[in-house]
Amino acid sequence: MKKVLFLSAVLALASCKKEATEHPVENGTENYTEGHSAEAKTPEALGKQIFEGQGNCASCHQADQKIIGPSIKEIAKIYKDKKGDIVTFLKGNADPIVDPDQFAVMKTNFPITKAMSDEELKAIESYIYSHLN
Repeated sequence: MKKVLFLSAVLALASCKKEATEHPVENGTENYTEGHSAEAKTPEALGKQIFEGQGNCASCHQADQKIIGPSIKEIAKIYKDKKGDIVTFLKGNADPIVDPDQFAVMKTNFPITKAMSDEELKAIESYIYSHLN
């Protein structure tokens, strides 16, 4: 009897832990808010993690070269020079200022970025600006 109770308690704890770490899906997009702050120590590190991972940004943007979209360095320089707001753009609330001809391609990723928290979007912005060196 004690073994059954112990096993039941272990299974209950394991299922609670699993539920707490899963990322729920709402409206067809994943919610990335849970857990990222604990994984990344700085906004820049969190931004890199999202940019290269679930944000899917790295599939079109590389640090030093244009792939599909402009390079990260180009984005950082133009947004700094023009005093643009990367977070507002990623929310879908600002016109493109870097490569307007590629806007249709970028626009397809707005469901991903719109599902992100302000903290996550600011982290991506920090990561982009870290390429200004």
